[in-house]
Amino acid sequence: MLTFVGLGLYDERSITVEGQDALGEADRAFAEFYTSRLVGTTVEELEAYHGVEIEVRDRAGVEQHPDEILDAAATDDVVFLTAGDTMISTTHVDLRMRAHERGIDTRVIHGVTAQSAAAGLTGLQNYRFGKAVTLPFPYAHGGDGVPPSVVESIEANRERGLHTLVYLDIKVGDVPGKPSDSDEFMTGDVAASLLTEWRDVLGVVVARAGSPDPVVAADRLSELSEREFGGPLHMLVLPGTLHHLEADALCDLCGAPRNLVEQSLA
Repeated sequence: MLTFVGLGLYDERSITVEGQDALGEADRAFAEFYTSRLVGTTVEELEAYHGVEIEVRDRAGVEQHPDEILDAAATDDVVFLTAGDTMISTTHVDLRMRAHERGIDTRVIHGVTAQSAAAGLTGLQNYRFGKAVTLPFPYAHGGDGVPPSVVESIEANRERGLHTLVYLDIKVGDVPGKPSDSDEFMTGDVAASLLTEWRDVLGVVVARAGSPDPVVAADRLSELSEREFGGPLHMLVLPGTLHHLEADALCDLCGAPRNLVEQSLA
């Protein structure tokens, strides 16, 4: 049996009770933290809190060479851990399909996602979000500024009046010019600065969703690019057309200027 368990958004306590039970009953536990990361804890703290040993796999160990995980799941109860919800990334869907091809039973135990947290913290209605995008570091896509594909997706959402959730790039242990164990997380101010070159519109930075001290701030992208939002992880939301309750939420909960928000009212 291969059970996929989402760890939630922040630390060792963010997992659901169902997920914690599955982890405690497993014969082996594998994890990956290159698609996302629990910034409020470490692997060692996860192990100590849950009383298990966790075998962390890098990208190649999950996507190219998953045999050790699958071989173990063929005979034992195995859990595969990820931050957030375990099925958000196509990497994990692929691993589940490989298990099915080998006749291995699978189970999914969901965790809180950044997507649902972004809607909840900003007050924007979840069903009014369009296609999400990931904003990469310029060096990661070999160009300058924002990739055309990202701009096209944002503009397509805006044409339909929909909000866009922008996931910000994470580089785990593969940052050019830095030690192999270095990590880099794009921050909200950097993302706002990059997107200002496209259009200086209303944006909302969400920092450390799921933590005891999340930060949510709404303003023009040019204004957000000048602010500090603290440690990772950060997201950016680009609102589309606003319902009046969403407009009130952005002003009251996120500090958005009223005159700016009113420009986006339906």
